[in-house]
Amino acid sequence: MPAITLPDGSVRHFDGAVTGTAVAESIGPGLAKAALAMEVDGRLVDLSLPIGTDAAVRFVTRKDEAALGLIRHDAAHVLAEAVQELWPGTQVTIGPAIENGFYYDFARNEPFTPEDFPAIEAKMREIVARGARFEREVWPREEAIRFFEERGERYKAELIRDLPESEPISIYRQGDWLDLCRGPHMRSVADVGSAFKLMKVAGAYWRGDHRNAMLTRIYATAWRDGKELDAHLLQLAEAERRDHRRIGKEMDLFHIQEEATGSIFWHPKGWRLYTVLQDYMRRAQQGAGYQEVRTPQLVDRTLWEASGHWENYRDHMFIATVEEEDKHLALKPMNCPCHVQIFRHGLRSYRELPLRMAEFGACHRYEPSGALHGIMRVRAFTQDDAHIFCTDDQIAPETARFVAMLADVYRDLGFDSFRVKFADRPDNRAGSEESWDKAEAALKEACRLAGVEYEHNPGEGAFYGPKLEFVLRDAIGRDWQCGTLQVDYVLPDRLDASFIGEDSARHRPVMLHRAILGSFERFIGILIEQFAGRFPMWMAPVQVVVASIVTDAEPYALDVADRLRAAGLQVEADTANEKINAKIRTHSLQRVPVILVVGRKEAEAGTVAMRRLGGNTQEMLSLDEAVALLAAEATPPDLRRRSGNGAGAPADSPSTAASSAPA
Repeated sequence: MPAITLPDGSVRHFDGAVTGTAVAESIGPGLAKAALAMEVDGRLVDLSLPIGTDAAVRFVTRKDEAALGLIRHDAAHVLAEAVQELWPGTQVTIGPAIENGFYYDFARNEPFTPEDFPAIEAKMREIVARGARFEREVWPREEAIRFFEERGERYKAELIRDLPESEPISIYRQGDWLDLCRGPHMRSVADVGSAFKLMKVAGAYWRGDHRNAMLTRIYATAWRDGKELDAHLLQLAEAERRDHRRIGKEMDLFHIQEEATGSIFWHPKGWRLYTVLQDYMRRAQQGAGYQEVRTPQLVDRTLWEASGHWENYRDHMFIATVEEEDKHLALKPMNCPCHVQIFRHGLRSYRELPLRMAEFGACHRYEPSGALHGIMRVRAFTQDDAHIFCTDDQIAPETARFVAMLADVYRDLGFDSFRVKFADRPDNRAGSEESWDKAEAALKEACRLAGVEYEHNPGEGAFYGPKLEFVLRDAIGRDWQCGTLQVDYVLPDRLDASFIGEDSARHRPVMLHRAILGSFERFIGILIEQFAGRFPMWMAPVQVVVASIVTDAEPYALDVADRLRAAGLQVEADTANEKINAKIRTHSLQRVPVILVVGRKEAEAGTVAMRRLGGNTQEMLSLDEAVALLAAEATPPDLRRRSGNGAGAPADSPSTAASSAPA
């Protein structure tokens, strides 16, 4: 006689095992009609699952976020059925729900193309209209293997063979079509609805292994209703308009070529943007008490073995062999083991702690070529990396100090708020359970004391410790995980780092790994897309263009440019023999914030006509006024605060963390 506890605390009793459908019907016809699936003691399952013992039950309706995953999962089954109806003999492999949609991999002699999409979508709508119910069956393993092999579905048969012996072979039917699947599913294919769209095709190796057969992957998106679908498609269109690769080319910031796959050729304007950001971060770190260091690029494998990276990160490392010394060196994929070496060089006292060590560390990591994406995902990058060596008692104040600094930096760079995720121990981890318990408890307590609210991100910690992940949301609603703070008891122990305590005994420091931008390359890509290339004045690669109207004004235009450069601005002079409207159009496409137009009249009067990017009017100013105004606008926000010309809390103000870090 199971007792079913509902979210409002009420309890319903039933004479025997009861399905979720029956429980929903006992509550009311509205819920019975709206319920798509249910959570039983927190586990998402089909409504048809019998509940035979006492349990807490929550029903999932279309309004729930969990419904999106169900819709996308079921839509993948509808896609697979549609493809096999249209092209009999096509083998289906796997088709999971992913962020914003789903995909399905197909084995077919002739790959699919976007020209096939209209026919597939029409067939999918036809299948949804049939409304076949999802029905779960459990088959004997050998019978399931034989069934799929006889149908020519060798990939499905292989999946079944590789499942653990203890796992039931779960088959879901939708009418006459069926698929191997763990579930759960909604009630019927009708619940998928019509808010879906096929997006693109790509090649994908079976099981992600390049030694296996190449399959055709069809990507799609699916949402709860047409309004959500339209909003997503609008966001994609806006993302394409803001694509950092296109804007980077238009603004002549950088390029990438095959001879240096995964590495960036920074052009003068792009490098100017890079160095402005680096100079800003250097000032922020110096103001927060960090000591900047520099460590080697190539380090012997013995250090990586001692740190645990050789075991846990070897596949992502580039290795160099020195034959005459019989040594294997690795291009460093991260900076932390090298920073421990600096900490260990000499005797350290507790009086030196917390010791904050920062490096703009150039790192290299192997990324598969298919994963590379512009400057967002590369193989060679520079981290705004730092490590804080401290005691247990210093974890909380250092966390508060770091979050406050991070909040100031993000605000200065155009992001007013961020979310925080708490990532705990992964399956593949180093260190004892006791050290993990201690690290996770310390970080949670630090968050409490720092006033940082967080959401749980289970199993996503680093192999050596739990971490806080700081997530930004950009101008078009996309999330980017950039900053991180990790508590590490493992690496100081493995690399024998110690300090002399107040008791004159040796103690292990705690190591806090932290970054704010993550990597300069990726963060600059985010900034390009955040601002669509229209950077704030202080950040813009070219801040002002002085454009002459007539040849006679060329000397004055060059003088104006020199005055502005002397005031610290990044300036270009355009004295080409072209019409002024063409010049304005050219530099507007380059997203230059300010164009100063000068002709004979301006030269004689010592004035300039100022046009701002996106504006259709111009303002007449004296040259002295223009220089003073633009020099003030081009001053970075941190320097403006120092000079008293701008508002903002200091980088280590605890109040900033609480006000700027909503969960």
